[in-house]
Amino acid sequence: MTQIEIDEYWMKQALELALKAQDVGEIPVGALLVKDNQLIASGWNRSILDHNPTAHAEIMALQQAGQTLSNYRLLDTTLYVTLEPCIMCAGAMIHSRIRRVVYGAKDFKTGACGSYINIMEQAGLNHYVEVTGGVLAEECSSMLSAFFKMRRTQKKEQKRQQN
Repeated sequence: MTQIEIDEYWMKQALELALKAQDVGEIPVGALLVKDNQLIASGWNRSILDHNPTAHAEIMALQQAGQTLSNYRLLDTTLYVTLEPCIMCAGAMIHSRIRRVVYGAKDFKTGACGSYINIMEQAGLNHYVEVTGGVLAEECSSMLSAFFKMRRTQKKEQKRQQN
């Protein structure tokens, strides 16, 4: 398999995790961590469910991976995530020493891997994470767009019912 095929395979798995988040009312973002083409950990957004602003899909996967590997340093791993990581998640990836992050949809409002800001290329960091963006971008973007469209419709309906 080529690297592109491997990336698409794992991103499809991350999309399945994003559906789990959506099913419980969370923003549909899924993430998983892979080492030597083996799944190490997975996560999906849980911020609303857990009342925790740090419970992003990436953080959930990194925490699980640390437990699985009994190490906070997640060397030689790749994190796949359906939405470009935010500043918090990018920082956690640098601290955990992952080798590579692969994301699907760009996030022009809070993306920290080049769309809004590029944390990953700041001079002077003690570790640099390789970034590959746009893997299955259309599928990832469509899922998020449909979710937010549904949310807006729900809010309009709630307003209508209150009036």
